[in-house]
Amino acid sequence: MEKHKFRHTLGVLLVLVSVAIAADYELKFDTANVTAMINTTTGELTVVRNGMAFQRILMGQDLKTMQSSVEIANGFKLRNADGEEIEFTKDVDESEFSLFTVARKVRHRSKMVVDCVRIAGSNWYGGPQQKYQYWPIQKLRFNEYSFISKEADNCAVADRYWLNSLGSFVYVDDQAPLFIDQNYGEPGYMCLEVKKSLPYDIHDNTYSFIYKIGISSDAKKAHMAAVTHILGKPTGHPAEEMVKYSVWSTWARYKRDINQTVVLKFADEIIQHGWKNGQYELDDDWEVCYGALKFNTKKFPNIKQTVDSIRAKGFPRVTLWIHPFVNKGCEPVYSEAKRYGYFVADHNGNPDTQWWNSMKGEAAYIDFTKPEVAQWFTRRLQAILDESGIDSFKFDAGESSWSPPDALLNGPRAQHPYLIVEDYLRAVAMFGDLVEVRSAHSTQDLPIFVRMIDKDSEWNWNNGLPTLITTLLQMNMVGYPLVLPDMVGGNGYDDHPPNKEMFIRWLQANVFMPSIQFSYVPWDYDSETVQISKAMTDLHEKYTPSIMERFKLAVSRGDPVNPPLWWISPNDTEAQKIYDQFLLGEDIIAAPVIRENSRARDIYLPAGSWEDGNTKTVHTGPKWIRNYPAPLSMLPYFVRKTTLN
Repeated sequence: MEKHKFRHTLGVLLVLVSVAIAADYELKFDTANVTAMINTTTGELTVVRNGMAFQRILMGQDLKTMQSSVEIANGFKLRNADGEEIEFTKDVDESEFSLFTVARKVRHRSKMVVDCVRIAGSNWYGGPQQKYQYWPIQKLRFNEYSFISKEADNCAVADRYWLNSLGSFVYVDDQAPLFIDQNYGEPGYMCLEVKKSLPYDIHDNTYSFIYKIGISSDAKKAHMAAVTHILGKPTGHPAEEMVKYSVWSTWARYKRDINQTVVLKFADEIIQHGWKNGQYELDDDWEVCYGALKFNTKKFPNIKQTVDSIRAKGFPRVTLWIHPFVNKGCEPVYSEAKRYGYFVADHNGNPDTQWWNSMKGEAAYIDFTKPEVAQWFTRRLQAILDESGIDSFKFDAGESSWSPPDALLNGPRAQHPYLIVEDYLRAVAMFGDLVEVRSAHSTQDLPIFVRMIDKDSEWNWNNGLPTLITTLLQMNMVGYPLVLPDMVGGNGYDDHPPNKEMFIRWLQANVFMPSIQFSYVPWDYDSETVQISKAMTDLHEKYTPSIMERFKLAVSRGDPVNPPLWWISPNDTEAQKIYDQFLLGEDIIAAPVIRENSRARDIYLPAGSWEDGNTKTVHTGPKWIRNYPAPLSMLPYFVRKTTLN
């Protein structure tokens, strides 16, 4: 490429030179705080602040084909002989924050573009929710991983946002048909691979690849700027009662073996053992057939009477499990919905799909991208509330992967197949401040709980207890602060329920999270477990005002409720690596024990004065407390001294 073809100046914003900067660099993009330099020989985009590289991105081969430049508003455009273009623009130039956009319009769907973000050399946060939810996330490996909300790998929350510990983030626009390769082929890089391939829409000839780069002086400031300019914040929050008092679900303990007798007996047990004012959640299997949205009268002869009895026993709130599917054979609902076009179908009109309560090809996913269908669904839900006296719903599934392959949705083709996730959640969020969902995509504004996808009753990183904490951090750091942890002890799949130690340690890890959900119960173990469990739920209740304060800050400013430890000390390189501690707000550190047979653990305290919640000893950080004693009855936690009364 000939340097002279790029010679001109755009004030202080852009300088295209061949002499004034290092010879390797041919393009230089300036704001008040940062310099972005593009090396057209190596294809590397480097973003520098205060002499340090905050981002290094190896851009695709198309950069090297560019032959001319055109000045545009707030930036410039590079163009090659085939008419392909790359735009570089300045979006924000503030004293503490700069934001750039890199944009391509790819003309031929057969073309693939790959830009690789260097992740070695700093710690990274965010990215997709995962079954193996390592933290920081540069430990993860991906190979051509489609970046959509999907059931596989627990990837129910998939927002395209990554933040590094230096104070910079990358956000990829939703319209890009994005796959990621991380530590695969290019160790130390996360490659953003954009191509027209399933599961994305493959029928349009062009596509866009747009991403934004934000830079601030530290990771906390960068993230809060991302909330302001990109991610958004909740418009409200869940009910305080759902935070303060425990949620009791029938699922893990009973699975599908429920009926009126079972659920009333369960309610009696809970009250008899000292827990009152909780929320009772009736889970799977209550319908005549999956999708009927009608109670099976053989199991529940009089659902209104059953709900009234549960409430009279001491449960002011009763909720019901709901899914977005209709199984074949569930008549007349299935045939009527299919005839009216209410199901997601592929480009040949075939709606056949599968979920965990059906065989292959024996179910259909309701198409929430059609407003009339969403209204049909929510009217039927309202009829349930009117009939039963139930207060609200737990909404399951929602990920786009439940659709048939190559789905045809009602909306912009660039947003297929994940458009349905957002439309499903926006439809069901209308049912108030007790609503919970498990999937998410560009729905940070919704005032509802986002539940962690089902956890397994394991001690290991395979979706076990350690991932309860790291999933909490991941969700907060992609803009979902209203996190509902999964059930205490996990789901006990494969006839593998939690033992006593796991149950207690799992509950302790929940105490400073927004809510506590039970299904397995303390009295199934022994009196000691009941005693410890009551102490833990009482402690959670004591700190409910602190949780609600963070909920209000999430709504007003977009703050995370449970940030990682580095949040209060962004440049602390020790805190940046901590995965088994977390914060409630900025004044409480939770350090639960998550290793089997452990009765002690190491605890890191960042800068500040911290009072031990158990011993009342005051520590001054930063410091490590090695081999901190933590018997089975103890949850280690610390409170910032200046906040104590």
